[in-house]
Amino acid sequence: MTAPVALFGTSADPPTLGHQTLLLQLLKHYPHVATWASDNPHKQHDAPLDLRAQMLAALVASLNEPRLAHVQELSSPWALTTLQRAAGRWPGAPLVFVVGSDLVSQIPQWRGASQLLQHCSLTVVPRAGWPLKANTLEALTALGGQVQVLELTIPATASSALRQQIDPGQIPAAVWPLLAKHNLYGLGASL
Repeated sequence: MTAPVALFGTSADPPTLGHQTLLLQLLKHYPHVATWASDNPHKQHDAPLDLRAQMLAALVASLNEPRLAHVQELSSPWALTTLQRAAGRWPGAPLVFVVGSDLVSQIPQWRGASQLLQHCSLTVVPRAGWPLKANTLEALTALGGQVQVLELTIPATASSALRQQIDPGQIPAAVWPLLAKHNLYGLGASL
């Protein structure tokens, strides 16, 4: 049997130490982790997708972990499309879709949610401030989902909060050059 692949899409607007920690923690539980910057149709993004993808790629490269890949081709506003692309890239591999607890209540409204949940397993990582509710997990199971909650210790960092008030200590060093070069989030002049 082929080894499972954990799939983690993120807005990466900007990538934070929370993203970095999550990716490294996922590698302790899965033999392969793929990540990409995505356009979530339920979120507002400050930086264009191509720049967010560059920042995430820089973060992944800095981690120098061969089992971790930045695979931007998986990016789609629709999780089902991403899953279909992943199945084509890793035929026969069990696919594990990883989401934060902040997104769990949205999943039943995603396009093709039941089809998505029947073709992969779902791993939910709790985030500070976003408690999991039993009825939300039950709704996913009712749609055919195999749901696992993975308790990881992730810094309570949110990209949305960093866009409001930059905390340099929460942004990985590999991301800073791109922030400065493109004056993202108004940081170019302050660096």
